[in-house]
Amino acid sequence: MAQRESWATRTGFILAAVGSAVGLGNIWRFPYQVGEQGGAAFLFIYLLLIVMIGFPVILAEFVVGRNTERNPVGALKRIGSGAWTKIGWVFVTAGFVILSYYSVIAGWTVRYVLIGLQGGYTADAAPEQFGAVASGLDAVGLHALFMLGVIVIVALGIERGIELSVKVMVPAIIVISLGLAAYVFTLEGAADAYAYYLSPELSTIMSEWTTILPAAAAQAFFTLSLGMGVMMTYASYLGEDRNLASDAGIIAVLDTFIAFTAGLIAFPILFAAGIDPGASGPSLIFVSLAAAFAEIPFGGLLGAIFFGTVAIAALSSAISIMEVVVSYLIDEWDIDRIPATATLGVAIFLFGTPAALDLVFIDLYDGFANSILLMLGGLLLSIFVGWIVPDLALEEIEKGIKDIGSLGVAWLWFVRIPVVVALIGLVALNAWNYYGFLTGSFADWLNTTL
Repeated sequence: MAQRESWATRTGFILAAVGSAVGLGNIWRFPYQVGEQGGAAFLFIYLLLIVMIGFPVILAEFVVGRNTERNPVGALKRIGSGAWTKIGWVFVTAGFVILSYYSVIAGWTVRYVLIGLQGGYTADAAPEQFGAVASGLDAVGLHALFMLGVIVIVALGIERGIELSVKVMVPAIIVISLGLAAYVFTLEGAADAYAYYLSPELSTIMSEWTTILPAAAAQAFFTLSLGMGVMMTYASYLGEDRNLASDAGIIAVLDTFIAFTAGLIAFPILFAAGIDPGASGPSLIFVSLAAAFAEIPFGGLLGAIFFGTVAIAALSSAISIMEVVVSYLIDEWDIDRIPATATLGVAIFLFGTPAALDLVFIDLYDGFANSILLMLGGLLLSIFVGWIVPDLALEEIEKGIKDIGSLGVAWLWFVRIPVVVALIGLVALNAWNYYGFLTGSFADWLNTTL
């Protein structure tokens, strides 16, 4: 069996876990989801779901990962039986698919850094500029370059690669984000932006809940890297003396804070330039924000800094997702880290190449992995922890906590009923929405292409 590593420090583990989600999940996906789903109404539901579902599910992943010291597939094989031994594949598959298109989007951020440094942002032709960057051979090349960086860091291992890199990247992301948030506070229109972002209207929530709720749940899972095996895998490198509840709370707060700060940056810029935050959808930061940077003072430099921050954040997330699938080969097939990382890196690059050639594949991959697999993994794991191995879960969560009292039992029952019931409904809603995509815009694309 290949030698298993561990975290050198608690700080390294927490920063790696935070870094797993601060990238595209927080800085790309979060602002456009807020814009699409009614501003502050989405933010309110998202924060509620972080507390009510996100935190309990983090603990569920933690207890399974630390108890088994294995990747998601190996973990469920070790403590599960029957069909439960197979659910780890949901996590590994989600990570594989997400990283394949995540790398493509990360490549766009690198290109937009260069555009900003060259003073090339344009207000009138921002959609055309995005179209030129988002697909084609240049996009494939940047996809390959980004995956190469991920492969190198993960191949170096937990302490020398992942932990060392996130100790630089995550603090840099936080500092730069706070600096940008402070700067955009001075822009004309910032007050209107904050009102849009921070003042939820109950009527919007009540009328649009069928779209806001599943979108907010998917964002909460993506923000916290749930359902893709990252938290389970990272917890498998932890010692028994660690307080899982404390670590989970810190991670949830920091991840959410960074996502929230991304909104504080994006919306004042959009409002200052007079751009509708709900108009661009997934391309918001590459179309609307790029156009806005062309209209504000020092926009080229500010844009380069912003997209550079997104690129660094994307790398911190990608190495975490990559570790999930690499740990599977190390644990289950006894393959050394370097060949395991190289092999999977090439496979992920090839699978993601269609997304670099046509944007429809990003919607196809993202809808399947983010909207369905992540929450399906969370649902199955919650049922498993709450109903199949509850004694193991309670025993594991009590380790490292001097006096948990009745809180452990309360957490378990919360996972058993409210979390499971909520996730059943959310998986159903997201599956229905994805079916609509497959029979709608994707079917239209197929008919046009074929």
